Amino acid sequence: MSLFWICGVDEAGRGPLVGAVVAGAVVLDPENPIEGLKDSKKLSPARREYLYEQIMEKAKAWGIGEASPVEIDEINILQATMLAMRRAIEDLTTRLGVWPDKALIDGNRCPELPIAAEAIVKGDTKEPAISAASILAKVTRDRQMQILHEQYPQYGFAQHMGYPTEAHFAALQQYGACDQHRRSFSPVRKVLESIAS
Repeated sequence: MSLFWICGVDEAGRGPLVGAVVAGAVVLDPENPIEGLKDSKKLSPARREYLYEQIMEKAKAWGIGEASPVEIDEINILQATMLAMRRAIEDLTTRLGVWPDKALIDGNRCPELPIAAEAIVKGDTKEPAISAASILAKVTRDRQMQILHEQYPQYGFAQHMGYPTEAHFAALQQYGACDQHRRSFSPVRKVLESIAS
C-alpha cells in the first residue's frame, strides 16, 4: 500500500506594491502533528516564526516558490501567483522525492500541475496543510521585506510590508519607485507617470 501524499499550498504578497509573491507548499506528517496551525493572518509574528520552525522540522516535506516583481509586471499578479505556487510544489517534490498525489490550493483556482488539484476558498482556515503553507509563505515574504527595508529604509517596508498604506504612498511620491516596486500596479504606475510628466 503506497502512501497518499496531500500537499497544501498558499501564497503571501498578492496585494503589496513591492517585492515578490511567495508561495508555500507543505505535506504534513500525520505521525508528527503540529499544534496550533491556522491562517497566518490570524497569528502574531512571534507565533508565526515559532510555527515556521515547527513546520520545517516536523513536516514530511515543504517547498517555497516565488515570482519576482519583473515576472509580476510581465505576466500579471494572478499568473505570477500561479507560477509561484507551481514552483513551491516543484521545490517540495524535490525534497519529497516524488510528486504529491494531490494539491489543495487556497483560493478559487489552481495552477497547471501534473497532479490532481483542488481549489478551496478560505482553505487556510479549513485545511491544516494549507495553514502550514500560508505560514511558510508569510514568514518567508516578511523576512524578504526586512532585507528590502535595510536596502531601502526610506520606504518603511518593515512597517507596512509593502502594502499600499499612506506612508508607502508618501514615500513613493518623495523617492519614486525602487527596483523592487511592481510597476504594473496602478498606484506605482501613477506615481511614476506624475514624476515623469
